[in-house]
Amino acid sequence: MNSMANIAVQRIKREFKEVLKSEETSKNQIKVDLVDENFTELKGEIAGPPDTPYEGGRYQLEIKIPETYPFNPPKVRFITKIWHPNISSVTGAICLDILKDQWAAAMTLRTVLLSLQALLAAAEPDDPQDAVVANQYKQNPEMFKQTARLWSHVYAGAPVSSPEYTRKIDKLCAMGFDKNAVIVALSSKSWDEETATELLLSN
Repeated sequence: MNSMANIAVQRIKREFKEVLKSEETSKNQIKVDLVDENFTELKGEIAGPPDTPYEGGRYQLEIKIPETYPFNPPKVRFITKIWHPNISSVTGAICLDILKDQWAAAMTLRTVLLSLQALLAAAEPDDPQDAVVANQYKQNPEMFKQTARLWSHVYAGAPVSSPEYTRKIDKLCAMGFDKNAVIVALSSKSWDEETATELLLSN
């Protein structure tokens, strides 16, 4: 192991402990687990913040630590599917300045997890990772909220959401389409069954 990688491991071990001992972890707000013994990959978890469509959901994160940590940011993506302007609804990729050019070596795992939790509460639709979601967020905020809540329920274990949306999902699933594909199609086509079905048939 080169000395650079060694710095990264020492640092991550310390930050890992910091998260475990944090007040946020004791309140069940954030969590981190080891994926491999050499601290290059971790699994994070954040709770959906209160008074947001994500409330009640638990979001799993993949966290990869580069050998150049803490001089370069960790690579983080959402494993749990989520409907949010700054997170890809397909890949879970995240658009957040501190994970890119605004990273500073003083930041830690804890600040990353808390920043992602804050991002769920305060989307930046003008700097989107997912243009479809960002458009809905700006043009139809109420539909955005309902859609985000539905995704939270289906994928993150949040309490049940719109019965109307659930009916539409069941109807298209009954036609033999895959449930995840149905949810994406309806969500991106403003819950219009006809255009969602056309999209599903064209894929």
